[in-house]
Amino acid sequence: MDKNTIYGFIAIAAILFGFTWYQSKQAQEVAEAMAIEQAYQDSIANVQKQAELAEMAKADSLKKEAGIEDAEILKYPLRVYQDTLLEASRLAEAELIVLSNDKMEVTLNTKGAQPYSVKLSDYCNYDSTATYIFHGDKASFGASVYAGEYINTSDFVFEVVEKTAQSAVLRLPFTGGGYIEQVYTLADGSYDLQSKLAFVGMDNVIPRNVTSIDFDYNVTIPRMEKGYQNEMRYSKTNVYYPGEKKPVEIGRGRSASKKIDGKSEWFAFQQQFFSIIVTPEVPFTNGDMGVEFLKEEDPSHDLMVCNAKMRADFKVSEKVEFPVRYYFGPNHYKTLKAYDKKYEKIIPLGGWLVGWFTKYVIIPLFDLLHNWISNFGLIILLMTIFIKIVVLPFSYKSYSSSAKMQAIKPEIDKLNEKYPNQDDAMKKQQAQMDLYRRAGINPMGGCLPMLIQFPILWAMFRFFPASIELRQQSFLWADDLSGYDSILDFGFRIPLLGDHLSLFALLMAVSMFFYSRMTMTQMSGNDPNAQSMRFMSLWMMPIMMFFICNNLSAGLSYYYLLSNIITMIETFIIKKFFVDGDAIRARLKATEGKKAPKSKWQQRLEEAQRMQEQMRKQQKR
Repeated sequence: MDKNTIYGFIAIAAILFGFTWYQSKQAQEVAEAMAIEQAYQDSIANVQKQAELAEMAKADSLKKEAGIEDAEILKYPLRVYQDTLLEASRLAEAELIVLSNDKMEVTLNTKGAQPYSVKLSDYCNYDSTATYIFHGDKASFGASVYAGEYINTSDFVFEVVEKTAQSAVLRLPFTGGGYIEQVYTLADGSYDLQSKLAFVGMDNVIPRNVTSIDFDYNVTIPRMEKGYQNEMRYSKTNVYYPGEKKPVEIGRGRSASKKIDGKSEWFAFQQQFFSIIVTPEVPFTNGDMGVEFLKEEDPSHDLMVCNAKMRADFKVSEKVEFPVRYYFGPNHYKTLKAYDKKYEKIIPLGGWLVGWFTKYVIIPLFDLLHNWISNFGLIILLMTIFIKIVVLPFSYKSYSSSAKMQAIKPEIDKLNEKYPNQDDAMKKQQAQMDLYRRAGINPMGGCLPMLIQFPILWAMFRFFPASIELRQQSFLWADDLSGYDSILDFGFRIPLLGDHLSLFALLMAVSMFFYSRMTMTQMSGNDPNAQSMRFMSLWMMPIMMFFICNNLSAGLSYYYLLSNIITMIETFIIKKFFVDGDAIRARLKATEGKKAPKSKWQQRLEEAQRMQEQMRKQQKR
């Protein structure tokens, strides 16, 4: 046997030995994992079994109280956890401890070492009761991990190790050594509750191949505002993925759930004006979130039930920490933006164009006026006047075109009388276009200004119901500009309308009717299209807007009312002092019978009209 053959046998033996050792190690790890999983399942089954036995023992106790002689009392074992200290902690008496600063009061429950309630100092509910973001047993913040047996921190009473006015240290000891520690800290002038969950000296208790920990957050948020529909419409849950422009909304105004695939930096349970935002120092790896809205007539007077089951990576060592920041506070744009975490994106300010206008024009203007004026009704009035003055150069063409159209209305009426039949629609349109050219009117001149104003109207539609500054601010008969104003409560609900009558919404609709009447007077005659447009503008739009705004923010209806009134004033001034009707009519008379030059746009329009007429005639054949 030569030397190369010997080397070959040695190499083969080394490979076989290494493969056997590797397979043995893999098999051992699989076995350990299966053992942990089995122990996990057995622990859960044991907890369920002990709960059933406890119920049976309770039933026997009731039998004894009722005088039933054959009841066998206390024969069932009630022990749930193998660890003696855990079992003692499960049965211990819980207590409440309070942390507070100048912004809020947080009550902690030693059972679970978790927040029990959060009360905000500077706010109150619509019915003048204290503003609790949650209260009592309607919230649960627990962490679940396998530590020889499956445990959830919310099931155990922690020991209070240290307590000050703004901090607390709570611990849950284990018989095998080590403890779970929960530290809470409040800072002055902040809505933040800093939390640090730590597993100390538990590397001999928690198996090495435990690689994750689960966090369960369940919160029932009460109703705080005047109108249920409006509060529900602006409430939701959110989750933010790293690197995204904005968080993902889940269930705005409706019950919904979503599986969270991939890492998430934070999530939020958002009521119309207040939020719970949970931000771990290291992103969650995955999870599930959901929200369920309660009915308006629910006796609990709660708004929604929010839940989040999030998972985080776990690596067993001498000390493992999970720092988490809880924000319990208002949805105030500047307050949330200061965190530089895109928290402010939960506030519904519209898309990129509308949102840009809201963030860089409306909010700064609103804040500037609020620094000098305390009456929010006056602030909205001044904002409306300012915006109208800024857009006046753009809207002037629209108002001027409307005034000129009214000046030539007699000529339009003559054309309607000259071409009464639908078959003459093409001739009438061409005659009207010639009339517009001779009068110097561009029929489309008002379209661009209206397109410019539309984002402003939409921005206001988004801003007022979401603006916490207007919350519970009164003006005239409205006691809360962020909610609807009511001059008549029906005591019952009318479909689409609701259970009340909003005076600001009614006045807004009336002003809309008169503005439409002012601008639609040039549409007359027997033209079906003109009659249909006139009906829509005069009646349908005001009625529809009234039904929409009756349940929305009084501040929004008040703004639309002011906007309509100011627009009517601007239109009247332009018509009275900037448009000379006599000069326009004289110009028409002087150019009668003469062909005015056509613009390229007019030529294309007439060509389109001719093609439309030809198609109509072909369809008739």
